[in-house]
Amino acid sequence: MAPALFLSMLRRPAASLQCAIRALHLRAAARVLLSSLLSILLVGVVSAAELLKSQALGEGVFALIGETGARSLENHALNANFGVIDTPGGAILIDSGASFEGARLLDEQVRALTGKPVKWVINTGSQDHRWLGNGYFASQGAALIALSRTVATQRANALAESEALGALLGERFEGTRPVHADRPPDADRLVLDLGGRRLEIRFFADAHFPGDAVVWLPAERILFAGDHVYVDRLLGVLPQSNVETWLQAFEGIEALAPLRLVPGHGSVTDLAGARRDTGDYLVFLAHGVRRLAQDMAGVDQALAALGDAPQFERLANYAALHRGNVSRAYLRLEAGE
Repeated sequence: MAPALFLSMLRRPAASLQCAIRALHLRAAARVLLSSLLSILLVGVVSAAELLKSQALGEGVFALIGETGARSLENHALNANFGVIDTPGGAILIDSGASFEGARLLDEQVRALTGKPVKWVINTGSQDHRWLGNGYFASQGAALIALSRTVATQRANALAESEALGALLGERFEGTRPVHADRPPDADRLVLDLGGRRLEIRFFADAHFPGDAVVWLPAERILFAGDHVYVDRLLGVLPQSNVETWLQAFEGIEALAPLRLVPGHGSVTDLAGARRDTGDYLVFLAHGVRRLAQDMAGVDQALAALGDAPQFERLANYAALHRGNVSRAYLRLEAGE
């Protein structure tokens, strides 16, 4: 309290003194209320750098590392990794985020790293955070690039993914609409020269989703693996996933022998790290359920035989995902799919 105000209060009658004290209390309460309102308004307001940690991989090549946990309102469903490649002609972004607003955050990060707008967007897959931000970048004049296999799955999943993310993100999903590459090539390998950077989009086999692809920088031997590879956390087998062809795709990645590998989720790694956290698990699932399905053992027996895999317990989400992975992998093989 200011000294002058305190002295004036001492000179006042008791009633006036009480009024002055009450006014001081009201002022203090107003400050607390204002502080609380500001805190409420700022909840969930984060910068791109807080959501996505950038990591330099080579000259003008960066990984943006998202959370390994679940999608949430707070992380804008950007619980995945993305790639940025700087070129004299503009920036290349690998995967566009899960919403219009999430894409804007990615754009903010790209400009901070390169000082340039995104000129090209490459989609490696059809899961929401790989492509539902396309509309934002298209509105900024960026070209969208994807293989026809990838776009076909995007189209098939667009409604279900949009409804699910709309329910999760609420107002943060506003303005998001499914937008696809205009003329996706019907090829398994696409060689590109974008702004003086040579890179390739490769399809090996259906993986986490049908049509999943990788982005390969042959000169640097850097691979953006998309959802083929999970590191630090257990991969998820979805109804659309095929563990046998996913394993084939992983073997295609091994044949490239990348020096640096950016997984779809988790820390940047090398081929040994990718094999340890993804390749070995795919071998365990694919070989295990194939043997049991050939014997027509049934899903209960498959869970009894494969439901405990202590060698993978170190991976995040193991307890939540592993037994479901076994069940879905087995039922798909038993059905002959």
